[in-house]
Amino acid sequence: MRFRILLATALGALLAGPALAQQTHSGTDKFAQLGTELPTPTTFRTASGAPGKDYWQQRADYNIRVTLNDETQSITGTEDITYTNLSPDKLSYLWLQLDANIYAPNSMTAATQTASLQDKMSFGALEYIQRTGFDGSFKIDDIRMKGAGSQLPYTINYTMMRVDLPRPLAPKQAVTFTVKWHYTVNDQPKVGGRSGYEFFPEDKNYLYEIAQFYPRMAVYDDVNGWQHKQFLGQGEFTLPFGDYRVSITAPADHVVGATGTLQNAEQVLSATQRQRLAQAKNAAKPVVIVTQDEATKAEQGRAKNTKTWVYAAKNVRDFAWASSRKFIWDAMGLTIEGKPVLAMSYYPKEANPLWGQYSTQSVAHTLRSYSKRTIPYQYPVAISVHGSIGGMEYPMLCFNGYRPEKDGTYSAATKYGLISVVIHEVGHNFFPMIVNSDERQWTWMDEGLNTFCQYLAEQEWERGYPSRRGEPAQIVPYMSMAANLQNPIMTNSESVLQLGNNAYGKPATALNILRETVMGRELFDYAFKTYAQRWAYKHPTPADFFRTMEDASGVDLDWFWRGWFYGTEHTDLSIENVQWYKVDSKNPEIENARRREELNAAPQTLSQQRNLQAIPKTLVDERPELKDFYNGYDALAVSDTDKARYQQYLAKLTPKEQETLNKGLNFYQVSLKNLGGLVMPVVVQMTFNDGTQEVVNIPAEIWRKNNAEVTKVFVTEKPVASFTLDPYLQTADTDLSNNGFPRKLAPSRFELFQQQQQPATNPMQQRNVSSQQPQQGGGSTGGR
Repeated sequence: MRFRILLATALGALLAGPALAQQTHSGTDKFAQLGTELPTPTTFRTASGAPGKDYWQQRADYNIRVTLNDETQSITGTEDITYTNLSPDKLSYLWLQLDANIYAPNSMTAATQTASLQDKMSFGALEYIQRTGFDGSFKIDDIRMKGAGSQLPYTINYTMMRVDLPRPLAPKQAVTFTVKWHYTVNDQPKVGGRSGYEFFPEDKNYLYEIAQFYPRMAVYDDVNGWQHKQFLGQGEFTLPFGDYRVSITAPADHVVGATGTLQNAEQVLSATQRQRLAQAKNAAKPVVIVTQDEATKAEQGRAKNTKTWVYAAKNVRDFAWASSRKFIWDAMGLTIEGKPVLAMSYYPKEANPLWGQYSTQSVAHTLRSYSKRTIPYQYPVAISVHGSIGGMEYPMLCFNGYRPEKDGTYSAATKYGLISVVIHEVGHNFFPMIVNSDERQWTWMDEGLNTFCQYLAEQEWERGYPSRRGEPAQIVPYMSMAANLQNPIMTNSESVLQLGNNAYGKPATALNILRETVMGRELFDYAFKTYAQRWAYKHPTPADFFRTMEDASGVDLDWFWRGWFYGTEHTDLSIENVQWYKVDSKNPEIENARRREELNAAPQTLSQQRNLQAIPKTLVDERPELKDFYNGYDALAVSDTDKARYQQYLAKLTPKEQETLNKGLNFYQVSLKNLGGLVMPVVVQMTFNDGTQEVVNIPAEIWRKNNAEVTKVFVTEKPVASFTLDPYLQTADTDLSNNGFPRKLAPSRFELFQQQQQPATNPMQQRNVSSQQPQQGGGSTGGR
């Protein structure tokens, strides 16, 4: 619709005066500062989001000895724990985590597991419901003060264990006690879990991926006191930092990889393997330490004797390891800001050629990418292990899935799935292994931040990388769901309904939108890096993250945290209407010509069109004497009086006002509605009549006085053909059909298929690509 603006002499007052401001409030204040949602700052944690002058955290150092029984798939262990109380409080007891107790027959996990029955069910599904026949819980054999000290009383409460001290542990004091235990390792493909073994029936060998294998100290901090919320299987782990020395006794023909650095290579590796390992430290590509031929040969034996592998790790929050005679092992060196790091992978032959080509390279790429955006990686190694566990992270070591078909071919989904899971799990070294957030309470603080960094690393791997999460458009299906199917991101880990969308996808998308649309890359990157630097090797909370991002950028983001993290509303902005205005120039020659053009272009009504046929002659046509002055009058003809009046008008205007009058500007009043409820920046693309385009980014504060609907005036020199909201899919808008004006039709597709379909094959199989291609870094081509 097109209108004319009649300009007064005070042009600025007309367009910018308070009479045109929108003062109608919607009844809610989505731009209110976060108040009770955030804890009161203290000397431990400041209002800026940085650790305070009195910040403290506890320390737990471990000396662990474990033995793996490959015949019974069980582990026995002894650990000496030195717990240092750096808090200002006296502690009369300590809490330890017994995570394997979720596999106890009477576990809270089993008791609270919900399920439904169907007309047809697999034996596996029924076994999962019954949870019978396997007890993988910890069996505590003894707890006592170190050495020949007295036994310590303890109480087991499902997955938590309280150890009562003989006397309160005072501030700045330490206590060392010894725990002995044993347990049966779970069959991971059948029982599930973040740790366990996989059995290979073809060669009758086991591959062990072992974590949560020892009683672990819980966190005691200034926020929660003891974090002893039960482990039910979804909320992961909260752990203090410490130094570890772990001795792992396994069959002599096993290869053992673990968190930390190997302390006794001379006792467990051959001279050739040690030479290869030394070569790998300076290699630009993976060097094979244990070859596929060597691993295949080892699969055929069954050593009766054992070897003990000793690993040490400093300033880590946990420890994990893997053991199998099936392992191929490769490694390559890289340097992170002057510090050497070994990127390594352990995997069975069933993983080749995929793993030999991509795993270790993915490890190295992750360390480079994340180090740029957070802090430099400071541990000596980073390891990717392949087994049945799809993806799970520990300091310096992670377990990853994805393997090719038996013929060596693989789909694109498998290839990129492997690269992505390695990036993701190795990336967890930064969140939460270094920036040590509370996973038991807030999954998003490690998974969401890590998924965001994973997305950035994937895009640096390959142009057009098919990332599953990170782009705003990918979270739209989740945010379009009914409210009862969603939780706010700020929901406890064990209570989240859709963990993947809520704790991974939505926070990662939120950070991407902050970086690209709300803050800009420069401000975001600086603030995000500041957060990582402030809280490296410490225990941050959500408030510390929110406050640091604002403190380091100077951007008020309370509205964003409130909408994206504390709410479940979605983005759905709509252009409801556009009104087009032109300035009335007062020049009769211009304005009358325009009006004549508009009249000529106006469509005839249906009645007018039919009357031309039905009424060949009107009465005035038949009787000319009925005509008078007005029958020949042209209202749009320009008279001398009109011209004189125009000149008088011009004489009253200043030169600047005359310039504005004659510019021929276009004024577009755009009516916007926030249908989804989530306040967001308004990104508007104007496409002009000549085909050129302009994009205007309007901050979210446009909604501050009315969260529901606003109008915005755009002034252009060229006429606008159309307006489009969010043209580059920046804001996760859930309904694009109302983003254009005039409205645009958005095509959809449906697929036709035959009832009988051929078995699916991957493109490699379809093209008959040989699986015997050269294997990089992990094949049977030798150790170099």
